Amino acid sequence: MVRTMSEERYLLYVWAAGGYALEEREGELPEVGSQLTVGDTRLLVSKIAPSPLPNDPRPCAYLQPA
Repeated sequence: MVRTMSEERYLLYVWAAGGYALEEREGELPEVGSQLTVGDTRLLVSKIAPSPLPNDPRPCAYLQPA
């Protein structure tokens, strides 16, 4: 099966006051330095790295407060 860019999946490692959470997303992976809104919080992509989950091939965007 061939996947298009819009079908690519990745993870967000999302900062929150109570800790971090992982969220799965579909589409184009955001770039380092870009800003995203998750819930009511504006966050900055601080790095792109492999998934923190074992044997998971998806990339992960790590988010910090903007």
